[in-house]
Amino acid sequence: MNLRQMEVFRAVMFSGGVNSAAELLHVSPPAVSKVLAQATRASGLVLFERVKGRLIPTPEAHRLYSEIDELWRGVEKVRDVSRELAQPAQATLRLVCSASLAPYLVSRTVARLYQRIPRLQCRVQVFSPDILNQALLDRSTHLGIALLPHDHPNLSTVKAYQCGLACVMRSDHALAARKLIKPSDLAGERVISSPESTPFGQTLRRAFGAAAQRMNRDFEVTSSTTACWFAQAGVGVAVVDQVAIAGGLLAGLEVRPFQSSERLSVRIIRNRFRPMSVADRAFVDIFDSVWVSAIKDGSDL
Repeated sequence: MNLRQMEVFRAVMFSGGVNSAAELLHVSPPAVSKVLAQATRASGLVLFERVKGRLIPTPEAHRLYSEIDELWRGVEKVRDVSRELAQPAQATLRLVCSASLAPYLVSRTVARLYQRIPRLQCRVQVFSPDILNQALLDRSTHLGIALLPHDHPNLSTVKAYQCGLACVMRSDHALAARKLIKPSDLAGERVISSPESTPFGQTLRRAFGAAAQRMNRDFEVTSSTTACWFAQAGVGVAVVDQVAIAGGLLAGLEVRPFQSSERLSVRIIRNRFRPMSVADRAFVDIFDSVWVSAIKDGSDL
């Protein structure tokens, strides 16, 4: 007897007849009768006798029912587990991300993910690209969300995006009156920069070009998020990746497009030898929608 035949036999035994079993299984009575006949042939047993129009189970049918009923509890458990895995109420997710991505994009994604998986066990760590890679390679984390990621043959890109540069300054700064900031506009300004030994520092060097010689670049930080904090305090003007200022989280800062052809890569990456879980895939889908929403809201990523 196959599982379908066992299911129909169990339904007839449980409900007491073909019609009742058909209602229980949401099929027609003839369909139940057909499968029940197949079950009889497959088992090689007389399972029912008809007495005055009613099906009466034989002693063999009662013995078989007790075994099938116990087996069916296991089948139902497998079904329940498969449903829970496909639509989990609880799961584990470990993330590492670049500093610029944490304040808005990753935080909004995680908030929406908790609506889908209320009992999610989640951990987020902010790392530089080289440490981020190592966390994925040693499998201590599940997904990395990286700005200017370092490539590695054992890491695979799940989703890729690009963003440009923006200039941020206090609302009372003279440059706040401009709609677009060009490199030449920063001549004589203290520009909060990034060490040229870093990938982002190299991006700024190319973006500034020859105009860098006329800027005051005596203050450096290692992330765009940190640069925004110091710009907010009035230390100077900062040119940052656009993901760092997505959502307009920092009050008192004016954001202007920065004229440059430089584009920065943002990628969701994973260990290519670790298959993605349902929670991983849900995070990626939600992050993608948060990114699209940020563009529609005017972040111009």
